Amino acid sequence: MSSKIISESAPPPVGLYPHARRVGHLLFLSGVGPRQKGTKEIPGVTLDDAGNIVDYCIETQCRSVFDNVATILRESGSHFQNLVDVTVFLTNMKADFKTYNTVYAEYFASNLPCRTTVEVNALPTPIAIELKCIATI
Repeated sequence: MSSKIISESAPPPVGLYPHARRVGHLLFLSGVGPRQKGTKEIPGVTLDDAGNIVDYCIETQCRSVFDNVATILRESGSHFQNLVDVTVFLTNMKADFKTYNTVYAEYFASNLPCRTTVEVNALPTPIAIELKCIATI
């Protein structure tokens, strides 16, 4: 049996899905981006009038994504130490991997979950990073 988790503190999902699902002692997070709850602004992203990315700061986006993951984990009864697997989607591996990897090391220094990082052509909103995580409870 599984249960859906909707975080009251994280930005709402951009589609029809929960923030996470608990199955036994495992917690599966839906894709998490850098948006902030209560605003249309995306930290570290500058958009033109048509909604296209003009400029972005991958460090700012990474910090926001990692903070959103921490919020969802906390509200689900888990925390960073319980992460066992992280899949990271970047839209520009060549330009962003080094900075992302440095910020990742700050947040995940005391826990080394398995990690896969892949480059994707685009993400559903104008962002440069998204995480998909599995944790224990």
